[in-house]
Amino acid sequence: MEGNRLAIFEEKEIRREWYNNDWYYSVEDVVQVLTDSIDVKQYIKKLKARDEELNNNWGTICTLVEMIAKDGKKRKVRTSDTKGILRIIQSIPSPKAEPFKRWLAQVGSERLDEIVNPELAINRAKETYIRKGYDSEWIAQRLKSIDSRKGLTDNWKQRGAKNGDYAILTDEIYKSAFDMNTKQYKELKGINNTKRNLRDSMGKLELAITNLAEVTANEMHDINNSFGLQELKRDVKEAGGITGKARKEIEEKIGKKISSKKNYKNLTDLNIKRLSK
Repeated sequence: MEGNRLAIFEEKEIRREWYNNDWYYSVEDVVQVLTDSIDVKQYIKKLKARDEELNNNWGTICTLVEMIAKDGKKRKVRTSDTKGILRIIQSIPSPKAEPFKRWLAQVGSERLDEIVNPELAINRAKETYIRKGYDSEWIAQRLKSIDSRKGLTDNWKQRGAKNGDYAILTDEIYKSAFDMNTKQYKELKGINNTKRNLRDSMGKLELAITNLAEVTANEMHDINNSFGLQELKRDVKEAGGITGKARKEIEEKIGKKISSKKNYKNLTDLNIKRLSK
């Protein structure tokens, strides 16, 4: 699931990817969490300089794996598996080291459990959103959108799309359905953190429109037997256009724009405060 690519340690996010049958964690994210360093790259450079053995084995310990980089794009990021991360932690003088080791063992075990029983992954994602303060209706819509998104990207992969194409195709969906590309949509929501998922700031109607566009696109790919970026792009543009028309009709009926400037979480908090007065 989409949400599983981020792990949370002491309210801080650590990027990870399931690769070669193990979790691979962003080395920079781990070092940042343990040290609160202002310049993580410089800290890692000094870390390697004072630990000759670590420096000599750096290429073996670390593996380049594609993840969402800090600029919001998919890039190859320096990562390490659990064993490698534990070796790096040995060289970091931090009071968080021991709690982090226990956390690392726990999240690794959770993933193995999820392979046996995928429903656990859904339940953990739900629990995470509950802790963040989202209401049950929103969570149900969000989990549905995650499932649809996974089905769509799996289909894109089978139909010849590369990882870099996913952002292009998603951009087309947003442009056709909401008259905004991804960057413009994030600006509307005031999202400055590139790690934050845009859809976590969407309201229920926004999620529903996005979900409908992606489900429609997925169906069109199968009907048209589309292959390659250009054919897939044609389908998503058409699917987004269809749902875009539905969005405009809904907006006309409810008398307001579906896409709000504020993210859904903030609006929920505000509504709760108003009800409590």
